[in-house]
Amino acid sequence: MIRPQDLLCPKPEGLYCAPGDFYIDPVRPVARAVITHGHSDHARAGHGAVLATAATLDIMAERYGLAFAEARQAAAYGERVDRDGVEVSLVPAGHVLGSAQAVVRWRGLTMVVSGDYKRRRDPTCPPFEPVPADVFITEATFALPVFRHPDAGHEVGRLLRSVAQFPDRAHLVGAYALGKAQRIIALLREAGWDAPIYVHGALERLNALYVRHGVDLGDLRAATTAAKTDFAGQIIVAPPSALQDRWSRRFPDPVSAFASGWMRVRARARQRGVELPLIISDHADWDELTATVDELRPGELWITHGREEALARWASLHGVPARALALVGYEEEDED
Repeated sequence: MIRPQDLLCPKPEGLYCAPGDFYIDPVRPVARAVITHGHSDHARAGHGAVLATAATLDIMAERYGLAFAEARQAAAYGERVDRDGVEVSLVPAGHVLGSAQAVVRWRGLTMVVSGDYKRRRDPTCPPFEPVPADVFITEATFALPVFRHPDAGHEVGRLLRSVAQFPDRAHLVGAYALGKAQRIIALLREAGWDAPIYVHGALERLNALYVRHGVDLGDLRAATTAAKTDFAGQIIVAPPSALQDRWSRRFPDPVSAFASGWMRVRARARQRGVELPLIISDHADWDELTATVDELRPGELWITHGREEALARWASLHGVPARALALVGYEEEDED
């Protein structure tokens, strides 16, 4: 009888597939890697050969240079690739542009590695696609009942109401460079904000990459091209680290906002000096995580990183055997 650990097992480098001789999202350079998405805690440079979606490969090239791996292979969503008799396919994860779940099949056994994912609608990437599996391997970044995220449109509405309430102040929105920044911009456009959106220079190349992949972000302008008073009533999107940097002083009495699932924790908002916390996450919250497990009803649930114990306990109580892999090297959020 084939056991799940015969197909995938945790090693210091990451999840290893012995029959196919490859790793999924390895944290150290390896000969063959399957990469679920472009965040730096999952997609590292220095591997021999990399299999990923075309968008993820483009993101890695943008971040690490064209020589980020010795060889690379792009796989379309749903395309089946053979690795020494192991079938690998990538299906949408709904996390960021190009993000995928890795579906691994061998001798009648199916294991799905979610990578990072969310179930909420995101105008910048395809939605999560549930795949029946013998073993579902999930993240658990927000796997505590306290993390129940509001609708992202509601949070963007709060931002726009604040802009209307304080027309003499700039609104400086901290958002992670890959995925969150572009999602915030796209959500603002959907909400009717058709004015220019100013962006920090660190976001420009990834914004351009999203546009090349067909994501319409509207009129974007560098946040260095206007006099200080010209930014009154405007929205500026920047990496979170820029919120407390001297760079932020160029704006008139800025309202500091930060878009993250961690803004559900008020202490984190206070520690960062955030005036307008926006609870917008690119990870599944507690209800999404548990609903996904309940929908899939896998034979086993493996949990890679995050709040493993709470999710494992919930799964066991609901009839799904669960184990925590406690993989190291994966961050709570990508803060590049």
